[in-house]
Amino acid sequence: MFLDKDTFATVIASSPLVSIDLVVINHLGQALLGKRLNKPAQDYWFVPGGRIVKNESIADAFKRLTSDELGTEFGITEASLLGPYDHFYDDCVFDNDVSTHYVAIAYVLKLKHELTALPLGIQHAHYQWFDIDALLMAEHVHIHSKNYFIDIKQHAKLD
Repeated sequence: MFLDKDTFATVIASSPLVSIDLVVINHLGQALLGKRLNKPAQDYWFVPGGRIVKNESIADAFKRLTSDELGTEFGITEASLLGPYDHFYDDCVFDNDVSTHYVAIAYVLKLKHELTALPLGIQHAHYQWFDIDALLMAEHVHIHSKNYFIDIKQHAKLD
């Protein structure tokens, strides 16, 4: 169930949001990032993902988010859990003076085929494949996204 703007603004101001972040890796070992259109993290490169809505299972949210964010539906069993992360922001989608707290559940999705229908203009202005070492050094890749790849490298989770 998606909330109307006023209700959602109250939730953001009052409670953490639960989301799924998709750490997508292609056959070349590159990571997919999108240039964010919306706050928080606007204008940064960020992994695809989104909120889990009330009464939606994690598995159903994973299917919806992969379809919405990647243009192709994947099942949660096709991914591996990276873990939960706290994301704190000083702003929110509606207001620069209201902070946002996400509890993001990160999943690594290693692609077996190319993505051909990446959706543009909703959450991301465009997408780009990054070499992981390059994205870790890039100024406009958000630290919350970088943290996934730092953890992956430290734990050799791409092998």
